[in-house]
Amino acid sequence: MSDVSDLLAGINTAEVTHEQIRLRGLDIHVQLQGEGPPLLLYSGIFGEVDLWEPVLPYLTGFRTIAFDPPGIGKSQLPKLPMNMFSLAELGTQVLDVFGIKKAHVLGGSFGGAVAQQMALMHPNHVDRLVLVSTSFGGFALPGSMRAFYHFSNPNSYRPDRSDKVAGPMFGGRLREEPHLMSGMHVSRPASLRHFLYRGSALWAWTSLPWMWAIRQQTLIVCGDDDPVTRLANHKIMAAMIPHAQLHVVPGGGHLMLFDSAERVGPVIARFLREGHPKEDRNRERSGKQ
Repeated sequence: MSDVSDLLAGINTAEVTHEQIRLRGLDIHVQLQGEGPPLLLYSGIFGEVDLWEPVLPYLTGFRTIAFDPPGIGKSQLPKLPMNMFSLAELGTQVLDVFGIKKAHVLGGSFGGAVAQQMALMHPNHVDRLVLVSTSFGGFALPGSMRAFYHFSNPNSYRPDRSDKVAGPMFGGRLREEPHLMSGMHVSRPASLRHFLYRGSALWAWTSLPWMWAIRQQTLIVCGDDDPVTRLANHKIMAAMIPHAQLHVVPGGGHLMLFDSAERVGPVIARFLREGHPKEDRNRERSGKQ
């Protein structure tokens, strides 16, 4: 069997459950699926939990925990903007609510920044770290100005607008198939306030001075056609994080994790399973009998 076939042969058909929890005075919407080693999912800047649908089939054997960020989807907007430190703390508290002491952490785009911050602030909560299409914030080499304009324009996320700007904004597969954007669960900010509150966490934030302190085994995945986060930035991250490995997806764009999950999901799954070898699991089961 091919690597992909081998992964899909055991697709997790466990029921997806949704819960509303109360944290830091906010109602937070959480989605859980599967059984196995826990895996916390941090979405992009306007991504809702359902955005992960294309990726979940490749994460069979893990218990995935995703949540709508504050002010996105079904999660409540805070009274004041939350910075990167608060967002990393929030993810850790989500794990605490479900009695999870340690989890793998996967962050895409904006979520990759939160994942880095969590790995530094709460290292005992983070097992393996996966960073996809992300950056180290301030001092990073800038992406395409055209992409930045569309990315930072709330109107770009309107259904009647997204098909027209998806290609130059995100690159990769969306250049030829921009209609895929309308099927993704990327939430248009409900108001300018929602937009500013969510984006403000990136202002003046950077992980550049302390990436060397991230000690987890780390996988960095990027595409070579990402107009938002340039390939050069991912190479810098891979060089500075001590236990990092870089995987470049030819022709991959900023949203390749979701528009080309079949190319990215197996890579992530293999990396995460390295920490949970099948032989070790069989040995543990044999010891219990």
